[in-house]
Amino acid sequence: MDEGLRLHHSKEEMRIILSRKGFDSSSGGVPSPIFPDGRMLSLPIPDRLSRIAYADISGNRWAGMGEAVSQLAGIPPTHRAHLDPDLVCDRFPRSEGWRPIFGQVGSAEGHLRKQRVCKGDIFLFFGLFRKVEQAIDGWRYVRNSNPMHVLFGWLQIAERVSVSAWPVTDHWALYHPHFAREPHKSNVIYISTERLTLTQRECKGIAGAGVFPFFSPLLRLTAPKSDRPGLWLLPQWFYPKPRKSALSFHGDISRWKKSSSGTMLSSVSRGQEFVLDCDDYPEAVGWLGDLFNSPAASG
Repeated sequence: MDEGLRLHHSKEEMRIILSRKGFDSSSGGVPSPIFPDGRMLSLPIPDRLSRIAYADISGNRWAGMGEAVSQLAGIPPTHRAHLDPDLVCDRFPRSEGWRPIFGQVGSAEGHLRKQRVCKGDIFLFFGLFRKVEQAIDGWRYVRNSNPMHVLFGWLQIAERVSVSAWPVTDHWALYHPHFAREPHKSNVIYISTERLTLTQRECKGIAGAGVFPFFSPLLRLTAPKSDRPGLWLLPQWFYPKPRKSALSFHGDISRWKKSSSGTMLSSVSRGQEFVLDCDDYPEAVGWLGDLFNSPAASG
């Protein structure tokens, strides 16, 4: 076990990490699709070092991953994909012992360490999504539909292990793209818990990692009708004053504005991992509970 997991939380302490992943304007070039029945499919970013091709990754009842990236982004299905976070068992052929995992490296991992992210904390993965429809030549984006930031998956941390310290006998994870990179201490793998556990809130039968299969307003971060994906409408309790901390990378109070419908946030355009300390924001645990006990978590 990596030394980072010696930073155990107290019984009531937990952190939420809003983690930006998947296709966007800079990686992949287009949003991930929301299909006609509301099903979402997060498209992994291209990665020439990966051992996995888009065509190797399953999609959903509407489209395979190779088909989706080819028709929406013009990327060949044979191109290599960064399958990370890897949250769904049947998305790719597995070795015995597989568990959902997520890799991070470099400055983004340094930020997670600085924020003392460790066992029990929960990643909420979000990405850029847009509605699609079928045309004669395949899938296309719905005209006049706006791209938006949407939560699409989660992972609660059971272990944090450096790639350089990975047990040589644990072959089940070696397909993951982070094992094709330099095995230094800042290149790490986060492994999920078997079941989701929240302090003071029961989440029966919820896996420690997974995807939200269908779009729901509960999952939408972008303010309704906004043509700026980075303009978020969050619950009112997200407003940082007079609390001790703010969502990391968002300490500038001018980015925040209270409204009758919630708290508006002009989110930063750079950065991957935004950390919220639930010790400062106890309402966050109830918000998570409502999210995971809603139809959004089960489809």
